[in-house]
Amino acid sequence: MQASILPFQYGWYWILAAIETFKKQPMALIFWALITNLLINISYFIPIIGQIALMVLTPSLTFIVLNASQQILKDKRMQLGDWLSPLKKDNTFARLLKLGGVYFFFLFVASVVATTPFLDSISAALPAAEQSVDPATLMQAVRTPVMIFLGLYLLISVLFWHAPALVGWHQIPLKQALFYSMIACWRNKLPMIIYGLFWGGIYYLFNMLSVTLAGGVGSEFSYFIMTFLSLLVFAILYASFYPIYKTVFSIEDDVQLPIK
Repeated sequence: MQASILPFQYGWYWILAAIETFKKQPMALIFWALITNLLINISYFIPIIGQIALMVLTPSLTFIVLNASQQILKDKRMQLGDWLSPLKKDNTFARLLKLGGVYFFFLFVASVVATTPFLDSISAALPAAEQSVDPATLMQAVRTPVMIFLGLYLLISVLFWHAPALVGWHQIPLKQALFYSMIACWRNKLPMIIYGLFWGGIYYLFNMLSVTLAGGVGSEFSYFIMTFLSLLVFAILYASFYPIYKTVFSIEDDVQLPIK
């Protein structure tokens, strides 16, 4: 798979394409955002096993929404049975589960690397029995491990960004898919930076709005509004995955992206 080198403006074009894709079938994409949010919440109720299962399923979930966006751009109405059908073709689900296992392994190694040198300081910040946690002390202890993990997570994301599409659609071997994904992200680092800055800005504004609403209309109503807005934001985010894949790899199909 030969990745194109796109100008930095494509970082913004991907956002516009995502918005236009979302406008074609907003309820379908909001439905998928709701499903993924539900899976995340369920994983919290099953400690360790739930989080592991979610990480292993992440490439499959990504591939599902890639297919959904492709169908939406073909002006095909998404039905309930259409969501899982891409996983049933040509042993696709098994390959994506294998990719998910590697994804979990990478994240596990990253967490070990990030936290092991700081175990003593983290343990010292944890309270003894019948003592309350000092939030400031605990935050100070975990700040550096978290920053290291985020840096490693960024590198892992580069490896896996395009891998679900390459493994799922093109049946490319796992190692090659990770390599092609890394090269594609490197060649298009400028548009990816623009793309990342946009979503980083959305995250910052989202947090500011949450605090403002909580102080103005109360926590319960604020939670309702922010939950709806988060589904909206994630629906548009998911809709951007297929335009990125199609433009980066110059995919020739019958899908017309809604950008000039």
